[in-house]
Amino acid sequence: MKSRLILTAALAGLVFAVASARGQDRPRKFRRLPVKVYVDKMKAGWIGQMVGVGWGAPTEFRYKGSIIPEDRVPKWHPKMVNQFRQDDIYVEMTFLRTLEMHGLNSSIRQAGIDFANSGYRLWWENEGCRRNLRRGLAPPACSHPKFNKHADGIGYQIQSDFSGLISPGLPVRVIAVGEVFGRLTNYGDGLYAGQFMGGMYAEAFFETDMVKIVEAGLKCIPDKSQYAEMVRDMLQWCKKNPDDWKKTWRLVEDKYQLNPQYNRCKSLLRGKFNIHAKLNGAYVVMGLLYGKRDIEQTIIIAMRCGQDSDCNPSSAAGVLCTTIGYEKLPEHFVSALEAKGKFSHTPYTFGKLCEVCEMLSRKIVVAEGGRIEIDDKGEELFVIPVQVPKPPKLEQSWEPGPAASSKFTEEEMKKITAGQPKPKG
Repeated sequence: MKSRLILTAALAGLVFAVASARGQDRPRKFRRLPVKVYVDKMKAGWIGQMVGVGWGAPTEFRYKGSIIPEDRVPKWHPKMVNQFRQDDIYVEMTFLRTLEMHGLNSSIRQAGIDFANSGYRLWWENEGCRRNLRRGLAPPACSHPKFNKHADGIGYQIQSDFSGLISPGLPVRVIAVGEVFGRLTNYGDGLYAGQFMGGMYAEAFFETDMVKIVEAGLKCIPDKSQYAEMVRDMLQWCKKNPDDWKKTWRLVEDKYQLNPQYNRCKSLLRGKFNIHAKLNGAYVVMGLLYGKRDIEQTIIIAMRCGQDSDCNPSSAAGVLCTTIGYEKLPEHFVSALEAKGKFSHTPYTFGKLCEVCEMLSRKIVVAEGGRIEIDDKGEELFVIPVQVPKPPKLEQSWEPGPAASSKFTEEEMKKITAGQPKPKG
């Protein structure tokens, strides 16, 4: 009897080993994207951000807890696209510069040094965390709720677009990029907000259905987070009220504005003013799901929801325009773009920005197990592996884990020159 049990166990082990080997030998699935199509869509993603933030800028935080009246929506002028001094745009340029100068595997400490040396204006958690860095508090401690009272703010949500624009169809890379650059400013839902946005951008290179794009972003964040709960609510509410975005806006207001259980980062809520990532993220999704793939309607709906009504339409338009491509954008959105305009405190013009993104995307595709081929017409083709995203572990800003005791070394502090007292003499 004993020998029979041993033989049975051995056979079971052999079957498992063979099955595992077959699983390893199973060919990976890939998606193909012509490089010139990638560049066209990536450029459109940047234009979408610039158009959205430029159009919505006159309304920013003028309407809090109320819908912007239709007759108060600004009129679009082509020169509004030139948003070279907007924090919704220039912060992510610093992150791109780190990747350009120090490589895809840049450390979070290097990212922190570069962010500390940025010279543009910042607000809320961005400014507070940069101040922490300049004082020597290295990441990830600089953004931990113990040192950052705005942990669930909109910071990384509005500066994460780049992560998806350089990672076409690669959500695993989007999440990893967030773990470096998102943790400079945010924690918990504030971090997940950016990984959700980046996940949507990554999928927008292959998908045009906005529900599927939102679902792709949702797969990048912890299922039990409040941010994920918000996204699921939006998918459900928009399905129940397909022709009435204002009714869905009311549901969002009741739960994510008025319910204190969803506004636990108290410093982000002042009366009706609310800069929590969840509430403003809901307005981004609102624009995408109700805009019916129309750029103007997507921007206007996200804008009319109020609160951070330039950043939200910027995120929504960026995702949508990525699905459309630069060559198919309406002329009045691109005709006045200043080719020589340079983004604040960066070395990037629009053209240089797109060159750097293409360069990084080529490296990322290969690093993630893909390749670049030449098709039968002599055109370059990205061969991109299909990835199953692995969301980060659940963290909540109101019940945070222990803060890392991370401080910059004396040698690292010498590299942080911005914001330091000038030597006497």
